[in-house]
Amino acid sequence: MVTLYTNQPAFFADLADELRLFRAMEEIQPAEAETAQVSVVLEEQGGLWVVCARVRLDGKEAAATYTHPAVTGNALVEKRCRKRAVKIAAFRAMQAATGMELPWGSLTGIRPTRLLRELIAQEGEAEAMRMMREAFDVSSEKLALAAEIVRVQAPILESQTREDVDIYIGIPYCASRCLYCSFASAVRTKDTDMGAYLAALGRDIALGARIVQETGRKVRSMYLGGGTPTVLTAEELKRLLADALSAYGGFGRELTVEAGRPDTITAEKLGVLRAAGVGRISINPQSMNESTLELIGRSHTPEAIRTAFYMARDAGFSSINMDVIAGLPGETEADMRRTLDAVAALAPDNLTVHTLALKRSSRLVERLKEYPLPDAQTAEAMVARGAETARALGMRPYYMYRQKYMRGNLENVGYALPGQECIYNIDMMEDTTSIMAHGAGAMTKCIYDAERRVERVPNPKDIATYSAKIDKLAEEKRRLYAIV
Repeated sequence: MVTLYTNQPAFFADLADELRLFRAMEEIQPAEAETAQVSVVLEEQGGLWVVCARVRLDGKEAAATYTHPAVTGNALVEKRCRKRAVKIAAFRAMQAATGMELPWGSLTGIRPTRLLRELIAQEGEAEAMRMMREAFDVSSEKLALAAEIVRVQAPILESQTREDVDIYIGIPYCASRCLYCSFASAVRTKDTDMGAYLAALGRDIALGARIVQETGRKVRSMYLGGGTPTVLTAEELKRLLADALSAYGGFGRELTVEAGRPDTITAEKLGVLRAAGVGRISINPQSMNESTLELIGRSHTPEAIRTAFYMARDAGFSSINMDVIAGLPGETEADMRRTLDAVAALAPDNLTVHTLALKRSSRLVERLKEYPLPDAQTAEAMVARGAETARALGMRPYYMYRQKYMRGNLENVGYALPGQECIYNIDMMEDTTSIMAHGAGAMTKCIYDAERRVERVPNPKDIATYSAKIDKLAEEKRRLYAIV
């Protein structure tokens, strides 16, 4: 446990996230200034904000001061700038106390590219890059990655209009539950009442489509995710896609389906997807090492991955993504290299390199002592190897996001051949396009451009609760979309 005092209590949770960059998953408790191990105090002095952060941890002491011109006139901007100031000071004091160098500096948010893009729009590229380096302490390597992604995304983001909306449809079921997973998904068994869930989902889709049409929106892309959508039978997939496309009148520029697990893929299902117009699918090995797959609860083999991939190519899919994870339990740099070499031999069109994130509700965290994890330096080398593999395949990084408690405080990066970027991934991660979301645990978003603000309506994660609230959720979505 670490104790924290701040005279800016509105930012206590943000400061706690900052401390956890150095003390992952540590409990952060409030304390009085005199007894707190970490103290962060902001004062106004002559038109300046002066933030003093002090750290006393593990027998070490350090302090840092950060000064920023006081911001007034816009409450949202002022709050955002105050939060940045206290976080930067806390980060620098913790860095001095621990000696740790973190690749993303003081950034704790999941969208570094959004921050960079917004800074470029406000300050110009040169000043934005300087701020990322000098104010947020982002490493040169990670800043170059973020800058390249911003450049790749630019024409795709510029193609959208204010009326655009992306459609998300969620299937919260899988063939088995992975060791590291914390998603609100269930394992489909012979006793699963999938018919009841699909009936509720169908009503959700019909009501959402009506809202989209009544508010003058137009569909930009559609994404069927999970869980694993291909746990559905071929007939269930056919009916769901037909109903969704009928309700919305089409899928816009792109229709993606996560076919993720090779043990759920059949030639019949792939034929259904192609007939519906699906152009992009994911077939995700996570690792191509059989012992790792068994350890993490994936009910397939590396050979099953290859079989599913070739089956998808034969079915006519010209845009296939594959996911791998750096930092899986027990894996070495050599294991990651074998995985990437095997994936490269298949020549996918997209490659997403994830870094293992420790999720509190996962079995991995519950039994962490039983599973030795690669250290931060090994995870970093694995991620670098993933980038090298993607470059060798002719891909560019096109979207990126971060999560809490990632090994080495790293990131997840999606790479794609030019022209094969997933529009939905960019829109969703950059918070640039409203999303109408259907399914248990799905999140509807509405974007308010003028204020850079996002409002959300979350669907309940519990399937029974979600099914019972379809009409009430539709009313909440209607109010959200009606005021834009």
